Amino acid sequence: MSARLGFVMLVHTALDRAAQVARFVAQAGSPVVIHVDARVPAAQHARLTAALADLPDVRFCRRHRGEWGTWSLVAAMQTAARQLLDDFPQVQNVYAMSGACLPLRPIADLATWLERHPDTDFIESVNVADVNWTKGGLSEERFSLWFPFAFKRRKWLFDRTVDLQRLLRINRDIPDGIDPHIGSQWWCLTRETLDLILRDPMRPHYDRYFRRVWIPDESYFQTLVRLHGRKVESRSLTLGKFDHQGRPHVFYDDHLQLLRRSDCFMARKVWPGAGRLYDHFLTPREGSVSDAEPQPSRIDRHFARATAQRIRGRAGLYMASRFPVKNRENGKTAEPYSVFQGFSEVFQDFEGWLTAVANCRVHGHLFAPHKAEFAGREKVFAGGLSDSATLRDYNPRAFLTNLLWATRGERQCFQFGPGDTQGKGFDLLWFMAADSNAQISVISGAWAVPLYRSGRDFAQIRREAARLQRIEMQQLEILQSPHVRARIRIWTMAEFLENPAEPLHMLFDEIAPHSQARLIRIPDLVDLSGFGSFLQELRNQGMQPVLMGDFPLGPVSPDPSHRMK
Repeated sequence: MSARLGFVMLVHTALDRAAQVARFVAQAGSPVVIHVDARVPAAQHARLTAALADLPDVRFCRRHRGEWGTWSLVAAMQTAARQLLDDFPQVQNVYAMSGACLPLRPIADLATWLERHPDTDFIESVNVADVNWTKGGLSEERFSLWFPFAFKRRKWLFDRTVDLQRLLRINRDIPDGIDPHIGSQWWCLTRETLDLILRDPMRPHYDRYFRRVWIPDESYFQTLVRLHGRKVESRSLTLGKFDHQGRPHVFYDDHLQLLRRSDCFMARKVWPGAGRLYDHFLTPREGSVSDAEPQPSRIDRHFARATAQRIRGRAGLYMASRFPVKNRENGKTAEPYSVFQGFSEVFQDFEGWLTAVANCRVHGHLFAPHKAEFAGREKVFAGGLSDSATLRDYNPRAFLTNLLWATRGERQCFQFGPGDTQGKGFDLLWFMAADSNAQISVISGAWAVPLYRSGRDFAQIRREAARLQRIEMQQLEILQSPHVRARIRIWTMAEFLENPAEPLHMLFDEIAPHSQARLIRIPDLVDLSGFGSFLQELRNQGMQPVLMGDFPLGPVSPDPSHRMK
């Protein structure tokens, strides 16, 4: 039965694997004609022919020097196909394959399946005007321009020739009677169709035209089958998947179950080192012929997911093999996190209080000038992050994203302020402000509280206050930008201290939305008696503190009290 099915195989690498596949096919009763690339050394070619010399139905055809994207691959296929038809007149279907193809089912399954589809040519053949999956910027132009140079070997000349022809508006005449189609070069044609293509009186004319078409092995048979085929099914019987750049996916040993599930007859491209795949699929199997239909759609979702992950990546994951273009990340960070500005300045032990009530990891000022203040003041934190300011400041954004990636599943909170490292051009704050995972809460002007309590010389305090206010004003401008995607909460210090329980309760609900506990106690405020007079003294010294709001000169008496109602 299988003698009605023959194979042509193009080989240029991994000759030992090609020999295994050819033996498997020939021992199933199907003749094989092998084209070995002329660039393969004579010694390797001799070893291949010797390895298959005991199989009378394995033949070798005249060799061409193959090169990707050029006419040589079509010429090789023509030569091998012509020899197969001449040497094996009983063959009624010809299957084109490469040395990197691997049969996934017994050859008898394929031969029986083809007998149920008589006079049908299986070849992906899509009108070029309807294709949207070509890569590299050339679609219709591959048929309307001249391509005298190989793309991979002489890319500069290739590109300049294309540019020149576009400039001169060159448009080649397509031979009368054909409508360009493209598709996979791995097809299965009937003897009648293939013989008509190879014996067509117009073949010299067609060959001259396609000789200067770009990637003619994806268009020659795909176009001419529309002239001679009685019934064309536009699909390839070879399972091949391509990534977003048009490069073929390579199958490895861990794809075994995936390939079995597809019920396809052939797969390409298989890694030569995938010994488990070759051993499994090339081992003869007992049992009756299976009539299962090929189902490549069963595994399509796996490749779609792989492509999506390759293009978009995982949210918050940065690494040397995939460092996305700025502002094109699939999520800047891996998990939601909270940033508090001014809270540790106005509350006593704010970190300890938040840790106790919200069940999250609360850090100090992660971007403090002297070091990263990790929770518990650890020197090395999750993911091997050091508290070294020098290492952190080499790339503050990467420091933050690494910390959030390494602590997935646990909410991270940290303090921030105008006295911390901002990054070049406030790059760090811009990053957080544009991150939908960020929750940023600001008590503006709170940076003045540590200055008030420092006991330093007032001239020094005034200079430092002016510096910090300038920085915070720029921060607030960023946080109020229309490009912000973070959840932002901003209070002036005076506004916040009028009723600190209300904003704390709101923040608690956002940080721990599923918590069954209620926020019963708020942290104690630092002693701010005399703070209003301190601000007035700054004014008297010529510095205008404006970010605290309308802060009273007298002592602050929060309302309501620290006890939640």
